[in-house]
Amino acid sequence: MKILVLNCGSSSVKYKLFDMNVRKVVGSGGVEKIGMKGSFLKHTREDGEKVILEGEVLEHQVAIEYILGVLTSKKHGCLNDLDEISAVGHRVVHGGEQFNSSVIITEEVIRKVESCIEIAPLHNPPNLAGIYAISEMLPLIPQVAVFDTAFHQTMPEYAYMYGIPYSLYKKYAIRRYGFHGTSHRYVSQRACEFLGLDYQKTKIVTAHIGNGASITAIENGKSVDTTMGFTPVEGLMMGTRSGDIDLGVVTYLMEKEMIGTSAATTLFNKHSGVLGVSGLSSDMRDIEKAISEGNQRAKLALDMYEYRIKKYIGAYAAALNGFDVLVFTGGVGENQTATREKICKGLTFMGIEVDSEVNKIRGEEILISTKNSKVKVVVIPTDEEYMIAADTMELTGKR
Repeated sequence: MKILVLNCGSSSVKYKLFDMNVRKVVGSGGVEKIGMKGSFLKHTREDGEKVILEGEVLEHQVAIEYILGVLTSKKHGCLNDLDEISAVGHRVVHGGEQFNSSVIITEEVIRKVESCIEIAPLHNPPNLAGIYAISEMLPLIPQVAVFDTAFHQTMPEYAYMYGIPYSLYKKYAIRRYGFHGTSHRYVSQRACEFLGLDYQKTKIVTAHIGNGASITAIENGKSVDTTMGFTPVEGLMMGTRSGDIDLGVVTYLMEKEMIGTSAATTLFNKHSGVLGVSGLSSDMRDIEKAISEGNQRAKLALDMYEYRIKKYIGAYAAALNGFDVLVFTGGVGENQTATREKICKGLTFMGIEVDSEVNKIRGEEILISTKNSKVKVVVIPTDEEYMIAADTMELTGKR
């Protein structure tokens, strides 16, 4: 069974084609700069051969036509015919309160996803563009929507509500939704498989840390709290997002700088965080290099980034009344060994001990805690696309 997974962003479409019978990727890549000059498609075959194809791509439908053409091309492709695709799985960022699991896409599902555009104006429209395109080009192939927010729908009311008038929650559905749910679900399940633990009887804290970052508390297979909120700006300090901030700061700056809501949204989402504090970059490799050269603002940015992570892990230890497993994932979590060690050294009160030599390994599934550690600490590279493919296979009922 071959499943195509699509992740449509505002100016890009990333894709992976899975052969689920052997659980491997037979083709992957993405179209970048949709609607801009210099559009291109980068495709990687199963054998590792890569090709970059340039061409004008004005919209998502054209991008997906381009992708399907490459997947079936004699020179670069991995399919003889599009009929080999059994189903298509889509990443959909926001499902609101309407979806607590992945679903087969129907006209009703599309209408409900469209109704969430108001609370996810940057993400749901391109996600929907991918669904519309496949519906037109491959109308007989089933499609599945896998929501970033769905995993967090198990949070208790006291965890997801904000301290605002309840009438505003009822009127506008303002609450904590959480994101990165597909990643948190994948790495928490995989961590238990890797460690030989029962997922339904384990308390886990998952730290998906990278340019975007969030932490989730998971008890017996269910998300009970997460750092991102109504939007992805809440919680940890990130590459370009501020994370938690006093609302008074927002209104104060809007008044002082004489900016409106749109400019304020851009300020706190795209010009803050590690980039804003360091004044250099949102890329941790650049930050580490600057620190080695004595840049104090870069050091401050990294200290703040790591401190927020440690603080939230401690908070979720309280929320869970202790936990069994700490999982690091995401670009920083999988590769930035010094950050992992520094965070864990700040959690020794919980009995966490990390093997410094083992922790030097990057980008692999590995247990980095010592035998004496009271909490098992693991690195699990995330694979959201496989999770989407697995959900798609399960829901479409084809093996």
